[in-house]
Amino acid sequence: MTHVFHRNPKQTMPVAVAGQGIELVDSTGRHYLDASGGAAVSCLGHGHPRVIAAIKAQLDTIAYAHTSFFTTEVSETLARTLAEAAPGDLDHVYFVSGGSEAVEAALKLARQYFVETSQPQRRHFIARRQSYHGNTLGALAIGGNAWRREPFLPLLVPAHHVSPCYAYRDQAGGETDTQYAQRLADELEAKILELGPETVAGFVAETVVGATAGAVPPVADYLKRIRAVCDKYGVLLILDEVMSGMGRTGYLFACEEDGVVPDIVTIAKGLGAGYQPIGAMLSTARIYDAIVGGSGFFQHGHTYIGHATACAAALAVQQTIAEEKLLDNVLARGEQLRARLREALGDHPNLGDVRGRGLFVGVEFVADRATKATLDPARKTHAALKRACVEHGLLVYPMGGTVDGIHGDHVLFAPPFICTAAQIDNIVDRFAQAVNTVLPA
Repeated sequence: MTHVFHRNPKQTMPVAVAGQGIELVDSTGRHYLDASGGAAVSCLGHGHPRVIAAIKAQLDTIAYAHTSFFTTEVSETLARTLAEAAPGDLDHVYFVSGGSEAVEAALKLARQYFVETSQPQRRHFIARRQSYHGNTLGALAIGGNAWRREPFLPLLVPAHHVSPCYAYRDQAGGETDTQYAQRLADELEAKILELGPETVAGFVAETVVGATAGAVPPVADYLKRIRAVCDKYGVLLILDEVMSGMGRTGYLFACEEDGVVPDIVTIAKGLGAGYQPIGAMLSTARIYDAIVGGSGFFQHGHTYIGHATACAAALAVQQTIAEEKLLDNVLARGEQLRARLREALGDHPNLGDVRGRGLFVGVEFVADRATKATLDPARKTHAALKRACVEHGLLVYPMGGTVDGIHGDHVLFAPPFICTAAQIDNIVDRFAQAVNTVLPA
């Protein structure tokens, strides 16, 4: 009997005992291709010697020192590295232990910024339906993942939601990308006006939507138009790159591809590649200076923020990505992955859409390609696909409720940045076999 309170206590989990490169091994000796990096975490794969050596070296120096007493050289170096790589004036880095904590910190910083600048009436946050920003109560409140929110609705602070940028489902026939982007920007503006511009603190969005809808990228200049609306009304733009950032899309910060600089950006997952729990929030100098010039401190904190060993792991990860030019491989292998998926499944009657950026790829399945009608939710096709993939020695990240929290099935791919062309082919071959097992053509 296990004493671990597992995510799903009714499910017996295999025991992971080893990992090397893009493979994991369980206690029975079975090997699995990790095509999702867990949940888009293991960007350098498993057992990377440089990262392991950096962790060991840090442990020999200082493992942990509480940030109310000390800073550490490694946290200062990591912060400088991130600030120098970030777009615009995202110059100040607040370390946390994961993505949900990063989003919580972003929300609290946004609120405190307006308190410090004599705008305490700004209290509303707007986000998008079919988004996911974390499982803590604040992050869950602004998130748009309906089934995750449902049990906890009485506990959640009020938040407001507008349409996602989900071209496959929501772009009208004959509507150009630019027209669609403008329609969504107009919807955000209308929501701000409805709430009262002087009461809105921030708009929160995933640069590329992750787990809830399956690697949905923005169209055209959507984010630039959203940025313009936020600027018009003094609303902070908070981009959630917990899943899509740190090179996952082929850019260290996903928003670089869109030419947009947010006021606050959150990162995690690929920051430390799973070698240590770490996340971060980056803010512009304007926000930082308002705090320093006001009360003088950010009224927030956790015990393990700025953890020295976690920072050492993350620094080694980021140095490896930069020095080995792995973002070039992300772009090349990402193009290959999408092309091979379309080639292998292009004639399959249940293939709806293949989308994404870099090695952040989603495949949406439908009952009818012409109408885009969803599969019956009772079939739980996403769960069946996960089981079939495991049987073929492949780990992917599926989800149901893609369209509205109930209907729709997709599978998310987020393989390590180190994967080779041959490994991408192997991933697609195994996936196609699993799909044809669950959904015979």
